[in-house]
Amino acid sequence: MASADSAHPIHRDLAGLREDYARAGLAEADLAPDPLAMFGRWFDDAVAGGIHEPNAMVVATVDPDGAPSARIVLLKELTPEGFVFYTNHGSRKGAALAHEARCSLLFPWHPLERQVRVDGVAELLDRDTVAAYFAVRPRSSQLGAWASHQSTVVGSRADLEAAYVEAEARFEGGEVPVPEEWGGYLVRPSAVEFWQGRTGRLHDRLVYRADGSGGWVTERLAP
Repeated sequence: MASADSAHPIHRDLAGLREDYARAGLAEADLAPDPLAMFGRWFDDAVAGGIHEPNAMVVATVDPDGAPSARIVLLKELTPEGFVFYTNHGSRKGAALAHEARCSLLFPWHPLERQVRVDGVAELLDRDTVAAYFAVRPRSSQLGAWASHQSTVVGSRADLEAAYVEAEARFEGGEVPVPEEWGGYLVRPSAVEFWQGRTGRLHDRLVYRADGSGGWVTERLAP
């Protein structure tokens, strides 16, 4: 039986937490010819606006058992083909993407009252591309990739730190190679939505959808 306290929300004023968005609007005439160029414009705005880690994005996947999961990952490259990030293929997201390559990305740029949503398909990057990126990572991050088998159970913090010390000793005085289980993905977009907050919750939502012939069509969605 639920206790009396459990009948009350932890924060009693959530319904009253609201903000009217009025910084800007987004019209069809504002759109670039393709979504990646448009994303580049908004990303530059996020950088200029001082957004903390503007390349932080939520990556949402579906596990083999059908359960959704999401986590924040850093975008590491924007190419004409799509969005690039790196991770451990043995992680939960790696296992999910091996089962179902379709995924979604979300860039939450709250101070600009903007967000970008991406639907697409993730494909593995080739090992040469992965190695080139891994080589420019800080050495501490390279060693961390060897010490951490992402998403596996760790006995304690001490065990994790011991694995890092072991990796330091193993590669002392030499280059740190790319772990076999570590790699990257290119997410090729099939739809990209640009969301701009507006007053009265009449937000602007303009989405690009792949037309199947290499081009894009744009639509306005109701907020």
